[in-house]
Amino acid sequence: MTVQATTSDLLARGAALLARVLEQPNLDAGILLAFSLGVPRVRLRSHPEEPRTPEDLERYLALIERRARGEPLAYITGIREFWTLELRVTRDVLVPRPETELLVERGLALCSSERARVVDLGTGSGAIALSLAAERPAWSVLATDASAAALAVARDNAGRLGLKVEFELGNWFDGLATRRFDLVVSNPPYVDARDPALLALKDEPRQALTPGADALADLRAIIQAAPEHLLAGGWLALEHGAAQGSAVARELVARGFGSVRSHRDLAGHERVTEGQWT
Repeated sequence: MTVQATTSDLLARGAALLARVLEQPNLDAGILLAFSLGVPRVRLRSHPEEPRTPEDLERYLALIERRARGEPLAYITGIREFWTLELRVTRDVLVPRPETELLVERGLALCSSERARVVDLGTGSGAIALSLAAERPAWSVLATDASAAALAVARDNAGRLGLKVEFELGNWFDGLATRRFDLVVSNPPYVDARDPALLALKDEPRQALTPGADALADLRAIIQAAPEHLLAGGWLALEHGAAQGSAVARELVARGFGSVRSHRDLAGHERVTEGQWT
């Protein structure tokens, strides 16, 4: 007589397969099993001996195989948690990362006005703009992106979350005419096109990762144009690569920004640099 596999059996098999390529296979195995079964993750722990069908196993192993090939978990499930939000993500946008939450933190700290005007340049999934809107409902938040497909994802997230954000199709400040803001935030492409690290990011949109051989090109473009769109005393806060903090700070100072400083993420890397337009 064939013994029917249980939830615990599937979980163990998935974790064993992912252990070949991941340092923490149990977490991803659990997320993918709950997703494939359509149940909360807590049920995996509360009902470990629940019987599972061969179809359950086949569907689960197909997801495990995708993850083992390096596909981001968020693209497989279509969901990524960021700040306090659950965002929908597709291959049209970057997967929001924990270090980008530092940019949200800095934005909230820099702008004390109850009715601030804020723009998030290159919003992607809308992670930064929507997080700011969730924390400061009275703020006027605008999000731009050069990709219509990415902007559609961000709009969908805003609608699902019931958050009020304005969206504008365009590259950086394009289309914003003479509009000025109290706060400009951006997580632009900043990876050198020759960086081998891009190989590990092959599933994500390349145009959102690298500006080309000059890794600072987009950061520099934003810094140069920002003063025309900042109110007096307004702030520009930028995410950048771990080794780019000093270079970004120099660009800000050269452009005339004051109070320039960099902030480290939880891994200890300089990740966000800001400056005030006076």
